[in-house]
Amino acid sequence: MSGNLYIVSTPIGNLDDISFRALKILEEVDIIAAEDSRISRRILEHYKIKNTFISYNNYNENKKYLHLIDILKDNKNIALVSDAGTPCISDPGYKIVNAAKIEGINVITIPGPSSVISALSISGLPSDKFYFEGFLPKKKGRNKRFSYLEELDCTIIIFESPRRLIKTLNDIFDVLGNRVVAVCKELTKLHEDVKIGYLDKMIPKEDIPLKGEYIILIANKKYRIDE
Repeated sequence: MSGNLYIVSTPIGNLDDISFRALKILEEVDIIAAEDSRISRRILEHYKIKNTFISYNNYNENKKYLHLIDILKDNKNIALVSDAGTPCISDPGYKIVNAAKIEGINVITIPGPSSVISALSISGLPSDKFYFEGFLPKKKGRNKRFSYLEELDCTIIIFESPRRLIKTLNDIFDVLGNRVVAVCKELTKLHEDVKIGYLDKMIPKEDIPLKGEYIILIANKKYRIDE
């Protein structure tokens, strides 16, 4: 008999956003597989929960996922968590989920916060159809990705770091034109900010220091707003 693999969503910023069910699972499982145990431990400490962590991230996923499968086969329950939000969404996790499915191990979702859905819901852009790109390539293949995105007839969602935000907004303008975009910063955190407008008005000045985590949402080419 095998244990269960729980895919547990955790807060993207505000610790109060975690669900009662997620806390219950994190307390009851035998092991928590965490992208960064230092970050995940803060949540457990906040809610006075103690448990055992094992590292599971982009750097060791190929080596660790089979080890975790063996633990599950030994009738142990594992919770998979990322640093923030829902695991496997632009984060490590799909390999262990896939392997668990092949082995007939139960994979159970513990739904909760997702920066992708949160950004879309407050962006003011059409949400009936959307495409999640995640992080764009830094160099190789970047132009090819932009050419692909240009043809999509839906809202496009991109993750970006503060140091590349201006470059990416300029690249979007150069390839996709003066689209309507929403730029979301630090969702659910103290300095949360969401701005919407045409790209030519949304690109920050080069001398403004940028901090935080950013999500860019790009409207389809036909979408217009009244300024």
